[in-house]
Amino acid sequence: MKVLTSALLIGAASAAVPQQQQPLMSSETVNDVLQSASDKASSWTKPLENLQHELKHLTEEARATWDEVALMFPESMSQASFFSMPKKHTKRPASHWDFHTVGKDVQSVWVMNEDGEQQREIDGNLESFNLRTKKVDPGSLGVDKVKQYSGYLDNEEDDKHLFYWFFESRNDPENDPVVLWLNGGPGCSSLTGLFMELGPSFINEDREVKFNPSSWNANASVIFLDQPVNVGYSYSGSSVSNTVAAGKDVYALLTLFFKQFPEYAKQSFHISGESYAGHYIPVFASEILSHKNRNINLQSVLIGNGLTDGLTQYEYYRPMACGDGGWPAVLDESECTSMDNALPRCQSLIQSCYNSESVWSCVPASIYCNNAMIGPYQRSGRNPYDVRKDCKGNSLCYDELDWIQEYLNKDDVMEALGAEVDSYDSCNFDINRNFLFQGDWMQPFHRLVPGILEEIPVLVYAGDADFICNWLGNLAWTTELEWPGQKAYAKAPLDDFKLEEDGTKLGSVKSSGNFTFIRVHAGGHMVPYDQPVASLEMLNRWLSGEWMPKA
Repeated sequence: MKVLTSALLIGAASAAVPQQQQPLMSSETVNDVLQSASDKASSWTKPLENLQHELKHLTEEARATWDEVALMFPESMSQASFFSMPKKHTKRPASHWDFHTVGKDVQSVWVMNEDGEQQREIDGNLESFNLRTKKVDPGSLGVDKVKQYSGYLDNEEDDKHLFYWFFESRNDPENDPVVLWLNGGPGCSSLTGLFMELGPSFINEDREVKFNPSSWNANASVIFLDQPVNVGYSYSGSSVSNTVAAGKDVYALLTLFFKQFPEYAKQSFHISGESYAGHYIPVFASEILSHKNRNINLQSVLIGNGLTDGLTQYEYYRPMACGDGGWPAVLDESECTSMDNALPRCQSLIQSCYNSESVWSCVPASIYCNNAMIGPYQRSGRNPYDVRKDCKGNSLCYDELDWIQEYLNKDDVMEALGAEVDSYDSCNFDINRNFLFQGDWMQPFHRLVPGILEEIPVLVYAGDADFICNWLGNLAWTTELEWPGQKAYAKAPLDDFKLEEDGTKLGSVKSSGNFTFIRVHAGGHMVPYDQPVASLEMLNRWLSGEWMPKA
């Protein structure tokens, strides 16, 4: 008798709920522990309950699709994961921190609005959030000479603790913009972006800091955030496995940070990030904009080599791998034909995900499409983040990630920053699997972009040597996005993007209304890593409003 893989999956997930052993205690203490364990189990089993709820309403078509894909790619399906074990950590005493910002206090402030009615000064459910901050002595680590803060946003109710590191602008911090930086994964630390791409210093092969003249804090203050929880220095006894839940945490972090440091709240604020931040940023920006009374002066977003609209973007894996993206082909003709043949089924599955937004439709779409459209390239041994290179070193193809990880695990570094985890990892692959098996990977978050465009400008940029979130797919989804300015944007030419200093061509730019696309030539997945000068040029000119509509 055939047993459905969908049913097996529920059974396997049930068995995977962590079991905790407790020493003998007094009966009173036992009751407390049982209540605590019950609360903890509840947080761990929420994803499972969601799946079971979905299973009750599962159509025969969806069930058949799940089982079909499971039979085609059993190894991928066997990696199903809904839980990530809590990171070992030691919470530092209150005396370690220089500032404590209490969400409940912020929530309790009421003001009179223009209609003479009482309203909260700041919107949002902030009561369970607190912010701990410490001054980082610039001389202790030598990463930069500017004013720095690090700390944790604590969600006491759900036991979440997000780590952040703030650097003031090297230029004019009282007036320069503030930028939030997010790496993707999902599950990779934004401190990778700090020390490998756009931060004040790099980590070299000797695990030492090396000054970065093209840091994004040349003319902007920058916040690097480790999110979701259990990524980098962040930790939790709970779990976040979807982008929408992560958005609530980020809104709380920014609200409390700007409340603690109002001197940065009056400047323009911008959210930037790469890769899976193509999911994060539309959701995070929408969450912020949904609050009328806020202290976050959001003025634009920047998405670099992002995954935003899978239905459109997956079509462009074959062209990028087969020589139509401006670089020599990586795959041979038979492999390219195989990808062509697989595309219709891939797009059909993604469309089903878009129609239902159900985990049972979205997970098979992710598994099938990733194996059929990305798998052939991965098996080639080439670097998926740069079609010009072979994959070397670790599984993520860059030795720098090992250097950064070793540096951030040094006792003196962790002490200087107030890190509370026992160890730092560049990427948490449990988080990656959690997001995939919660159906988050193929969610149609591009549908949020038109609403964002109504209020603020959006920049999508892409290094043109990247395969995994390539420039062809990013140009395509921005062109096909339905919004009031679509026709004008589609007709806008791709003009040369040049270095202002000497006219060197850096790529091309397409802009209309609030929407801009920039192709950065000879940049891989991590544009600031490959093209630091072009990256900073792009950022500075974007923040100055060059491609934004004139008021």
